[in-house]
Amino acid sequence: MRPPVFGIAGWQNSGKTTMAARLVTELTGRGYAITAIKHAHESFDIDHLGRDSELGGSPEMSFNDVLSEAGTCDLILVEGFKREPFPKIELRREGSASRQPLTGVPEIVAVASDRPSDETGSLPIFHLDDIRGISDFIARHLNLTPR
Repeated sequence: MRPPVFGIAGWQNSGKTTMAARLVTELTGRGYAITAIKHAHESFDIDHLGRDSELGGSPEMSFNDVLSEAGTCDLILVEGFKREPFPKIELRREGSASRQPLTGVPEIVAVASDRPSDETGSLPIFHLDDIRGISDFIARHLNLTPR
């Protein structure tokens, strides 16, 4: 059985990678085994001739294929793959490409913002720095066994 998946979504420069790193630190500190997956933007070039990351003309792996490589863990934390159907927290921050809510992204279940008092809607809202609260929310939302 595949471990539960939870994602981080947001506009460019919203702090997704920083949030992922902070959540991994918090959740592993609680005793959870975490697999982190990051989907790079299509214009990002990690492949260099002669390196083993070279795709060699092969297509990119599907999201389900990536998940199948996650190994044994309690949670798969995903940055990117925002169009895939798994629960996500949306980040909103000054300095990102936009502060507008993302559209067309399935399963946004919470928002983390640098100005939580400015946010509206029915979703739970956290301050971007409330890593403990966001981690508590993720654990409850996914029914993770307390460690």
